[in-house]
Amino acid sequence: MGLFEKKDKPAVEEVLTAEDIKEIAPLYEKVVLALKQVYDPEIPVNIYDLGLIYELNIRKSRQVYIKMTFTAPNCPMADEVMAEVKRSVEDVPGVSGCEIDLVFEPAWDQSMLSDEARVILGYDIDFDDDEEEPAK
Repeated sequence: MGLFEKKDKPAVEEVLTAEDIKEIAPLYEKVVLALKQVYDPEIPVNIYDLGLIYELNIRKSRQVYIKMTFTAPNCPMADEVMAEVKRSVEDVPGVSGCEIDLVFEPAWDQSMLSDEARVILGYDIDFDDDEEEPAK
């Protein structure tokens, strides 16, 4: 099995109690901060603010599951970025491991950018690709 290949998921989804969530919440914030240290090599914005992280879950075992994408399916640096994501997340104290699924559905688009990313890239913060700007 390769570094990022998906393992079989358990037949029953893990249910977290309110107490579990309270214990995991600080770890979740630390994982997000770790993801914000990983940058797309071609864009001066971190992968979290770019909207490349579609799903982030932490199990009771402190195993982190990430579903992510890239701005383009043919990203030449995909393996390196995914390895950096895995390393950064696994370096967070309290994380027992990291599993990453790379997906391309839904396709990434600019509407997934955070407000911080829009400012860095010079976009209008109210950008919405489904609506046109009103004529003045």
